[in-house]
Amino acid sequence: MAGEQTHRDVILRRLRRIEGQVRGLQRMVEEETYCIDVLTQVAATNAALQSCALALLDEHLNCCVTEAIVEGGEQARTKVNEASKAIARLVRA
Repeated sequence: MAGEQTHRDVILRRLRRIEGQVRGLQRMVEEETYCIDVLTQVAATNAALQSCALALLDEHLNCCVTEAIVEGGEQARTKVNEASKAIARLVRA
């Protein structure tokens, strides 16, 4: 449908926004902005990355993992294991 954004488009838009935040951080450091203000923006950038990661994980679970489970077999176990490891990495980050 016209005007409908794909999941990929939404993720790319988020990543471009994050890229802008990182450039802003670089500018803040170059301009010797007060450290606490820079750290506040670092935290905001981290939160944006986490949000993007969760959106990607959600899509993976709803598409790749769900399809693999419907098909069953070793592929299903592999996809669930991959998702579990990805979740563990996100939790540690």
